[in-house]
Amino acid sequence: MEIVDYLRVARRRLWVLVGVPVLATGAAAAIVLLAPQQFSGTAYVAAPALVGGAAGTQYTGTQAANQFVAAFGAAVTSPRVLADVAADTGVPPERLRDGLAITQVGASSQLEVTYTAGDRATVAPVLTATTTRALAFLFSSQVGIATGEVEAANADVTAATKAIGEWEKTNKVSQPDRIYQATLGELTSLRQQQLSMQAVGNGRGVDAATAAITAAQKKLDELGPKLPDYQALLAQRDAATNALSQAREGLQAARAQAQAADPLQVTSIGEAHEVSRMTELVRTALPVGGAGLLLGVLLVGVLELLSRGRAAARPTAPAATTAAPSAPAEAVTAARP
Repeated sequence: MEIVDYLRVARRRLWVLVGVPVLATGAAAAIVLLAPQQFSGTAYVAAPALVGGAAGTQYTGTQAANQFVAAFGAAVTSPRVLADVAADTGVPPERLRDGLAITQVGASSQLEVTYTAGDRATVAPVLTATTTRALAFLFSSQVGIATGEVEAANADVTAATKAIGEWEKTNKVSQPDRIYQATLGELTSLRQQQLSMQAVGNGRGVDAATAAITAAQKKLDELGPKLPDYQALLAQRDAATNALSQAREGLQAARAQAQAADPLQVTSIGEAHEVSRMTELVRTALPVGGAGLLLGVLLVGVLELLSRGRAAARPTAPAATTAAPSAPAEAVTAARP
């Protein structure tokens, strides 16, 4: 089928191409114009201290701003935050999810939280509760996690210290590693004294030094087999102490982030205003009209196919054939002179 054929079909069924989009657009316009008046408000969240390359910052790198916006958007629509906001404002979670929208301002870490509802009085409370709960979900929860890590590390240090005390009590020796090192140094000194006594021929001094060397060596022999277990306990305590130090640093950083995420400092709530019906009408009617036009084109195609199918199925009448009767042979003969 050529373009001319398509145009002829479209002209013949112009009522479908025009009627369907007009009806669809009219229905959409009626729904928008007859719907209750909607009210909208915007909360601005600007927390540059939470995003960047500072030590302990949760969001770092070239994608830090996008990560923060994505995390904040996910927090706003999370079941926990929605339930908390619903408890604070009395608005059902389903209505909150439908009315909330998050928009990033350019490529920055600043974002806008918009809430649209039919009740003007709920707009500002919902925006305030949403931003407060989302920031607490992202950063205050980190303080709780860091606090738990500090408590766990502190418990490990206490347990390791207690194990060392019990070992010393069982073996009746305190700080055997230091005693071993001191005894080892003393043994070296005694051997030097023994050599000096032998050099000057001081037999009594040599005997005294020999006795002292024997006693020191006996002490080393007693402490030597016990040191590995004791040193293992010391290593556990050192590791726990290092973990505790790191956990405390993490807690300090988490508290700094929570303080930087104070809603009173990083958020501002705009006033609620009426949603323009004209804007909503254009936003709704144009897509609906376009969909109606597409539907009209499809209907014209279907109707044309059905029409051609019925025409092809209609039976065709047989062509009538007439033959002139031949004159009798006798008449032909009589007509001859």
